[in-house]
Amino acid sequence: MFLHLLTDVLRNSILITGLVIVMMMLIESLNIESRGMFFSGLRKTKIGQVVFSAFLGMIPGCMGGFAAVSLYTHRMISFGALIAMMIASSGDEAFMIIAMVPDKAVQIFLILFAIAVAFGLVTDMIESRIRKNREMPDETADVKCTDGYEVHEEADRTRTFSWLRVWLFLGVVVFIAALVTGTLDHGHAAAQGAPGKQDFAINLLDETWMQYLFAGLSLIVLGCLVFASDHFVKEHLWHHIVKKHLPGIFCWTFGVLLFVSVGLHYIDISGWISSNTVLMILLAAAVGIIPESGPHLIFVTLYAGGLVPLPVLLASSVSQDGHSTIPLLAESKKSFVKAKLINFAVALLIGYGSMLFV
Repeated sequence: MFLHLLTDVLRNSILITGLVIVMMMLIESLNIESRGMFFSGLRKTKIGQVVFSAFLGMIPGCMGGFAAVSLYTHRMISFGALIAMMIASSGDEAFMIIAMVPDKAVQIFLILFAIAVAFGLVTDMIESRIRKNREMPDETADVKCTDGYEVHEEADRTRTFSWLRVWLFLGVVVFIAALVTGTLDHGHAAAQGAPGKQDFAINLLDETWMQYLFAGLSLIVLGCLVFASDHFVKEHLWHHIVKKHLPGIFCWTFGVLLFVSVGLHYIDISGWISSNTVLMILLAAAVGIIPESGPHLIFVTLYAGGLVPLPVLLASSVSQDGHSTIPLLAESKKSFVKAKLINFAVALLIGYGSMLFV
């Protein structure tokens, strides 16, 4: 039993780390090749950052969240934009919502998007005033990557097929193969589906298609590895991303997933469920703090079965964001804790506030 759990955690950790690294490589490549123009517009407007991050959060699963976390840790988006992503994101539970309550899924996601934008903007306003009054540094001052996505003219644009380039190329190829073959599939909600509602001809929001999409995006990374200069491959992809970010992201992801998985194996969260809506909202928001996809599924199931009202599901969806913020632990523990506490507070506010209208 423990060996199976350990294998599943390892598979999840490799998948999450691979998705994050591929996203970081894509962002690095786009920014360098466009001489910083690709994200320059995003940096100029915090409103645009918040709205863009909220859209990323609406993407079912954790992939949009990984992108937002990567942008935040590289100072491309604000802390309020990070909060917006976390509020809009339902993690892997988005797949279950689509599968079990397809008639209400769009409405739920649009409500989360509106809440995300509103509180993202409010967070940025408050952060800006606090820093101005107290002369505090930027909210991302504690992240490890303090240089943003660095752009500079390369003195040496030679291209040789060194062992470093070959190993990176092979690593991405293996990751693509794992995505396409489902080797790293970790049984998301969409794959599990719901009784009587699994027979979709083509579900473009199923995680299988999302993995194919990321496999396609990884092909772009392969192209970069083939045509990029030695300087870009060595300094930007290897030293900046692989050596600097990959070990920390993997270790934190593996550690957190192992801790949570072992803990949940001995704790029956569903046993705490009661018909008290007030208590259920508090419980849903509290469970949402757990950086894991799985425990939150109980609230989607209860809502789909008509056992709990919409405020409970909203509190759960606002508070939790699946795996997407685990990489943030490796980069900025302060931002992780602060963001989680804000999300928890917003979840309670939305949960109890919406009881007045539902």
